[in-house]
Amino acid sequence: MEFYIADFRQIKEGKITDVYFERTLKTLEHLGIKDAKVRMEIHSYGLPKGYEWAVFTGLEEVLHLLEGVPVNVYAMPEGTLFKEIEPVMIIEGNYLDFGIYETAFLGILRHYSSISTKAARLKSLAMDKTLFFFGLRSLHPALAPMADRAAYIGGMDGVSGSMSKEYLGIEPSGTMPHALMLIVGDNVKAWKAFDEAMGPEVLRIALVDTFEDERTEALKAATLLGKKLYGVRLDTPSSRRGNFRKIIQEVRWTLKIHGYDHVKIFASGGIDEDDIIALKDVVDGFGVGTSVAFPPSVDFSADIVEKYIDGKWVPFTKRGKWPGAKQVYRCGKLNDTITLFDREPPSSECKPLLQKYLENGKIIKPLPSPKEIREYVIKQLTELSS
Repeated sequence: MEFYIADFRQIKEGKITDVYFERTLKTLEHLGIKDAKVRMEIHSYGLPKGYEWAVFTGLEEVLHLLEGVPVNVYAMPEGTLFKEIEPVMIIEGNYLDFGIYETAFLGILRHYSSISTKAARLKSLAMDKTLFFFGLRSLHPALAPMADRAAYIGGMDGVSGSMSKEYLGIEPSGTMPHALMLIVGDNVKAWKAFDEAMGPEVLRIALVDTFEDERTEALKAATLLGKKLYGVRLDTPSSRRGNFRKIIQEVRWTLKIHGYDHVKIFASGGIDEDDIIALKDVVDGFGVGTSVAFPPSVDFSADIVEKYIDGKWVPFTKRGKWPGAKQVYRCGKLNDTITLFDREPPSSECKPLLQKYLENGKIIKPLPSPKEIREYVIKQLTELSS
């Protein structure tokens, strides 16, 4: 293998699985068990420390994984904010048909939801400030499309992956690397060449911390490009950063007194939640990378919670988990009630979150676009902050 990655066919054929699932199926076949109809829930019984909610994403890929498998899938809409213990998905069918996929579907949901949740947490703090996701260099390149999609639907305003237009339908976002200035050898010459080489659709955001003081480089860029300069990015290394907020304020003041009020300021370099809280009133946006690409894990697990016995569903699960398949009713902003799956809502104002997406292996609901999922996430974040 040139790259140690699995392709869709290998995943779809159940080859990407933990060996104990293969051994489980072999043992059941040895016992002559051919039909083990169950309901399996995917849920998180413990969100990362300090998290009151997470964002459920990865549904579209799981549906494609299970498409053609004779199972029913109920799930929250992709992009739904949920709380711990709440089931985000239920798979209903013969365990022998879908058990081999547990490794794959849990991996999809955990990785997607972890990235989207971190993106949403940052966006909930920044809200009207622009957030760009620059985290692809933190990941294996085979994961770039997935990571960009997860970050975008979680709330990022833009992503840097050049392929994002193909699979997200949005123009990729980015500024320029230090390599440009270092190879050219002169920041002014580099900014001028960038302006000449790029089309009008590309925002002119100059990186202003390569050779000189940020204040000096920012003023040089503004003097050079004038009204064409959309913004400047400060990626000041930690060894030179000192008080980053004061550096930004100094740059802002310098641009202002020279008549460049229109120039926006973007901060990048190790940005996380504390940085957004500390800097959001003095910048116009952030470039965020590793904190989203390698976020705290939303630890989903998959557990059988019901078995079909003598013509009826019977609550049945391991200790430490709530028996019985469950529905989640939303009765206001993140005001949720968990009931058994077939119970009526607590009131007419409460709406069921888990909906049927897959029926006997066939996708039966239209799937939203990445833009629509992101809008759904932002809507929920806005409601939470109101």
